Amino acid sequence: MLKHQLTHPKINEVLARAGHHATILIADGNYPASTKKGPNAEVVCLNLTPGVVTVAQVLRAILSAAPIDFVNTMGIPADDSYAKEGEPPVWDEYRAVLAESGMNLKLEPILKWDFYKAVESPDHVLTVQTADQSLWANVLLRMGCRTG
Repeated sequence: MLKHQLTHPKINEVLARAGHHATILIADGNYPASTKKGPNAEVVCLNLTPGVVTVAQVLRAILSAAPIDFVNTMGIPADDSYAKEGEPPVWDEYRAVLAESGMNLKLEPILKWDFYKAVESPDHVLTVQTADQSLWANVLLRMGCRTG
């Protein structure tokens, strides 16, 4: 019986096979998950209905199950109209989830086009497609090492 919060069999399977530096994308409902992925990535669709499930919900579950070293959001290019509005509100929700996890993790943006390149890496092992409708809600996680 699992002790962590993540119960999805396929996500658990991919995380169990993933090693140090493997990346996991938790994608919002607008992310092009079928075309922007690494050559070794599996896609798990959890987009049941608009807003169910959210990136924050998946983030919380994955953090309960796997060692994570880095958490990146998709940064907003300066020429995007949204850039004038500051950080997306959902990023504060992610910071709260990170704090709840007890891990010493900082949310670090990667500019949009660099984010896509990072996702297209051979290290990308999993995309979890959500139905999150928040703007700029994508999160890229990098696996750490199990130390105990």
